[in-house]
Amino acid sequence: MKTAPLKGTRDYLPKEVRIRDYLQNTILNAYQDAGFSRITTPIIEDAVNLDKSDGGENLNLIFKILKRGKKLDRVLEMDSISENDLCDMGLRYDLTLPLSRYYANNRNSLMTPFKVIQMDRVYRAENPQKGRLREFMQCDIDIIGDSSMNAEVELILTTAKALKLIGIEQFTVKINDRRILADIFKYCGFPEESNERLAIIFDKMDKIGLEGVNAELKEAEFSSEAISSFIKLFSDETLTIEQVAKVCDNTYIQNLQYIMDTVNALSDGSFPIVFAPSLVRGQGYYTGTIFEVEALGYNGACAGGGRYDNLIGKFLKEDIPAVGFSIGFERIFGILMEKNEPIPNQKQKIALFYNQEDYINALKKAEELRNSYMVSLFFRPKKLGKFLNRIEEADFDGYMVYGEEDGIKIFQS
Repeated sequence: MKTAPLKGTRDYLPKEVRIRDYLQNTILNAYQDAGFSRITTPIIEDAVNLDKSDGGENLNLIFKILKRGKKLDRVLEMDSISENDLCDMGLRYDLTLPLSRYYANNRNSLMTPFKVIQMDRVYRAENPQKGRLREFMQCDIDIIGDSSMNAEVELILTTAKALKLIGIEQFTVKINDRRILADIFKYCGFPEESNERLAIIFDKMDKIGLEGVNAELKEAEFSSEAISSFIKLFSDETLTIEQVAKVCDNTYIQNLQYIMDTVNALSDGSFPIVFAPSLVRGQGYYTGTIFEVEALGYNGACAGGGRYDNLIGKFLKEDIPAVGFSIGFERIFGILMEKNEPIPNQKQKIALFYNQEDYINALKKAEELRNSYMVSLFFRPKKLGKFLNRIEEADFDGYMVYGEEDGIKIFQS
């Protein structure tokens, strides 16, 4: 039997769980204070739903579940068998597809617009490495049923508040529109049917740079004229929203300008929001506005999202406006662990040691102390000093020996 967790998954020690709980509770409170309601959905989804969800490259990372019993027996009797024949379910790779199915299934019981929270685990068959887990937490808020840009404004401001509450003080919100990208691709001369393929390549800009994008476009055998026009357009690192307006539908530009102006007016300049023409977001289900948050001291985005007006329509056969924003929980958790900062406004955790004859009174004392501390009782060991080292390593802040007059002793940090 193996004691280590599977690659790409983690066991969390008590100290780590305390920090994770603090982060989740703080984010949840910020979301709920803004009037969003929490739901939960199963981690298992129908394989057909997952495969048709326009999840971009994430569709290659789905954990699929093998058919069972007679269903599997019938497949194994077939002359030719594909992966889709063998599997009928899979683990969710994000929370947007499950939310879309949930809304379609429960629409008559929900308000419009529906302002919803999801905080749960998702699964991707990643190649395990630092920063890429196979099981990880997402913290989402979505607004379904509101086609106005006010939904984007509300999501951005609520997410910004949550980030500040968990200690992310300096960050920038980057914003773009997938339709602007489509207009840019068209202006440069790329065929419309290649938009998603182009978006996947362009999404790597931050990692491989403009030269890397140029190389991948050539490798994909797009026309040299289209590639040249595209590279020329983005070779100017100061490409502004006014310049982009010359090559795309001005309605999209006006929408972005409204969002940026409104957020700036309501945030009192506490964080910048900027137009980012190279912002793509990898999921194929995005239909309009997209956004990310880059924070000082964080490598890559610590939050992201966008509008997905067509995804729910795959279930209901009618388009339902929807937009969502997700905080990159695991990345933020990793940074806070590295900083080793104390959890603000949290009770100190102490150990209360007792002798057997004092157990009842020690329990009463523990209840009294719990008004001000988190208290765990331990039978007093013979070698108390050695055990004190253990509890300090286990994230206790101090201890008390019942019956001794010197009271609570806090470990020196």
